[in-house]
Amino acid sequence: MDRRAFLVGGIAVAAIAAVELQRPRSVAAQTTALVTSLSQLQSAINSATAGTTITLANGSYAVNSAITISGRNGTSAAPIVIQAETRGGVTLTGSQTFVFSNSSYVTISGFNFRQSVTLDLAANSSRLRLTRNDFQLASSVSHSVVVRGNDVKVDRNVFHDKSTAGCYLVVDGPSGDDVIAQRTYILRNHFRDHSFTGDNGGEPIRLGVSSRALADADATVEYNLFERVNGDPEAISVKSSGSTIRYNTVRSSAGGIVLRHGNNNRVESNYLLSGENGIRIYGNDHLIINNYVGDVASAGIILGSGSERDHTPGESDTSRKGNDAPDRVTITLNTLRNNNGAIAGESQRTIPPLACKITDNLLVGASGSLTDMPYQQGITWSGNILWGAAPNGNIPTSGFTRADPKLTAGTDGIYRLGSGSAAINAASVNHASEVTDDLDGQTRTAPYDVGADEYSTASPVRRPLTPSDVGPTAP
Repeated sequence: MDRRAFLVGGIAVAAIAAVELQRPRSVAAQTTALVTSLSQLQSAINSATAGTTITLANGSYAVNSAITISGRNGTSAAPIVIQAETRGGVTLTGSQTFVFSNSSYVTISGFNFRQSVTLDLAANSSRLRLTRNDFQLASSVSHSVVVRGNDVKVDRNVFHDKSTAGCYLVVDGPSGDDVIAQRTYILRNHFRDHSFTGDNGGEPIRLGVSSRALADADATVEYNLFERVNGDPEAISVKSSGSTIRYNTVRSSAGGIVLRHGNNNRVESNYLLSGENGIRIYGNDHLIINNYVGDVASAGIILGSGSERDHTPGESDTSRKGNDAPDRVTITLNTLRNNNGAIAGESQRTIPPLACKITDNLLVGASGSLTDMPYQQGITWSGNILWGAAPNGNIPTSGFTRADPKLTAGTDGIYRLGSGSAAINAASVNHASEVTDDLDGQTRTAPYDVGADEYSTASPVRRPLTPSDVGPTAP
C-alpha cells in the first residue's frame, strides 16, 4: 500500500473531551473504552479490533509487566488507538513498556514515557504510529525508541534531557539481518537537550547502522527541530541508503547532518544554525541541495575522504565500518554563510572523492578559507559565487565568480538575496530535474538563482522551525 495513504488516513478517536485525533465519519462505528488500571488496559487491548480506541485515565502508572499488543490489527481507515485521557496526562514509569508482536495499524498517543526500558517496535509488526508523546527515559536506558518494523510513523513527539550514551530514535531492522525497516516517516518531532559528553554515541536520530548501510530504508525525515543536541557530532546520522532528509532545523547544537554510510540519499532544504557542525558526506550518489548553513564552527559542508572506495555486500565488519569515499555526489544550490570555511574536504584518509559536482552554491564568510579541498581531481566546480573577507581557498578560478549577493537578514535571522544580487538568474546549469522550489518553499524559475534562496519579495512558505512547530502540541 502507499505509505502516505497510511500516514494521513483517518484515525479513530474516543468519545471523550480533549481528544485530538479524528477520523472521517464515513468509517464504521468504533468501539471505545475508558480504563483506569493497567490490568484493564491489557484486557481492553486483548479484545481490540479495527476501530477500537482505548483511553487510559490520567495518572501515573508503574509498568512492571509488559503491556503486550499481540495479534492486534487495525486498518488504514480504522486503526487501533491506545491513548492518554488528555495529552501528557498519563505518565508511565517502571521497568517495562508496550511490547508489539504480529500487529499492525496501532497508534500510541499522548503518554509521558519515563520507564527504564527502550520502546522497541518489533520487526514483525508494521504501520505502527507514535504520536504526541513525551520521551525522557531513565539514564540507564541506551535508546529511547527503536524502529524495526515497516511503515512506522513517528510524529509530533518530544525527546529530551538525556545525559548518557544512546540515541533518542534508531531506525534498525530484524535482529541478525542486513535489511532495514522500510518507509519510516519521522515528522515534526522535537529533539532537544542531549548532553552526553562522549565523542560518539549520542545521536538524536540514527537512521541505520553500518551492517545495514547498503539497504534502502526509503525513510523520510522532515520538519523536525533539533536544539542543544550535543551528545554526538551527528544530529541526524544516516547509515543506510535511499532516504530523504528535508525541511529540518538544527540549532545551537554540536550535531550536524552526516551521511556516514550508505548511498543515494537526498539532503534538501535544511537549516543548520549557530552550532558546531554542518553537513558531512561519505558514500555515493547523494544530492545535497537547497540547504542553509550559518554560523557553525566548522566548514558548512565537508565532502569526506575514504578508507574504502565502496562498501560491498559480504564485506567484513571491519571494512564496513570504514569510511566510503564519496562518488558522484552533487552539492548544489546551497547557501553557506559565516561559517569557519564554506566547503572543505578531508586529508586524513587516502581515497579521494570521485566524479563529484559542486555547482551554483553561495559561499560567504569572513573567517577560514571559503574552500579547502585537499583532493581536487575528483571534483567538478561551476557557477559558485564567493563573497566576504575570507580568502577563496583552492577552488579553481573557472569554478566561481566573486560578486556581491547583497544578502539581507529576515526577521527569522536568515540571510536572503536582496534586490540587485549577483546571484539572481546566475545558475550555471539547469536544475529543474533536481528541485523546483527553494529553501523557503517558493517556486524557482529558470534560470535559477545561485544558493538556497530564489529571490522574492513574498513571505517565505517555510522558515526555520521553532518549538511551537513541533512536538506534542504541533499542528
